[in-house]
Amino acid sequence: MAVSREKESLARVLAHEGGYSNHPSDPGGPTMKGVTQRVYDGYRKSKGLAVRSVKGITPDEINAIYDRQYWDAIRGDDLPAGVDYVLFDGAVNSGPGRSIMFLQQALRPAYTGRIDGVLGIGTMAALKADKNSDALIDRICNARMAFLKHLGTFGTFGRGWTARVAEVRSIGQAWATGQVPQAASFYDGGQAKAFVEDANAAPSTAPADLATGAGTGGLGLSGYLYDLQNQLSPLSYTSEWIGKVVVVVALASALLAMGGIGYRWYANRKAKHLAAALGTVPA
Repeated sequence: MAVSREKESLARVLAHEGGYSNHPSDPGGPTMKGVTQRVYDGYRKSKGLAVRSVKGITPDEINAIYDRQYWDAIRGDDLPAGVDYVLFDGAVNSGPGRSIMFLQQALRPAYTGRIDGVLGIGTMAALKADKNSDALIDRICNARMAFLKHLGTFGTFGRGWTARVAEVRSIGQAWATGQVPQAASFYDGGQAKAFVEDANAAPSTAPADLATGAGTGGLGLSGYLYDLQNQLSPLSYTSEWIGKVVVVVALASALLAMGGIGYRWYANRKAKHLAAALGTVPA
């Protein structure tokens, strides 16, 4: 775009990131102002410098890392006002590829390509065709929240992430509509990294298969017992006893089979929602 909002966006991202953190449940590990030790090590090595604690990162190094690895990675200067900041903040929190996936999900159905985290020709064409950045930012943030809610660490950091994304949405939409955006605040837990590696696993359909199989087998057994009852009908006492067993087995088997079918529907539904949130299928 004609005017770069990198400096203003970075100021707000840094407010969200706070200072040094090293929460045992944060997959980012030791982090200073949003830069993890791993990212800092990579940066230092690329410059031929010895690695050191991320606590010692300098302002110049912070600016260089954010510029090259996050702002340039999401092509910030080529994005509409507000969208640039929203993707930038998402990139710092979950990685540039993941943040671009939020955008691709939000651009459906205009964007028909793969949700692959690559800001290529198809994604940029769909973005250019979208004339309502305000609404687009809503959808990007919705996709981001859906992703966060499917992470195993949401129980620990969910409140902070939710507050952070709400503020990102507000700031981004202010830029998109030509208003002056508010300053950003720090929310405890909101600085924790949100990576797809921490996503919840889809529920297994094995219990459903087991229950359905057992129910089907039980129905078969009840049919056999019913035939046996007919053969023993002259022996009224035995026949009556078998009849009661047939009813019990049939009811239990039907419940098992129905439960298996119901659980399979539930498991498949959860798996579909998980896949959509993680961008593994078209949203």
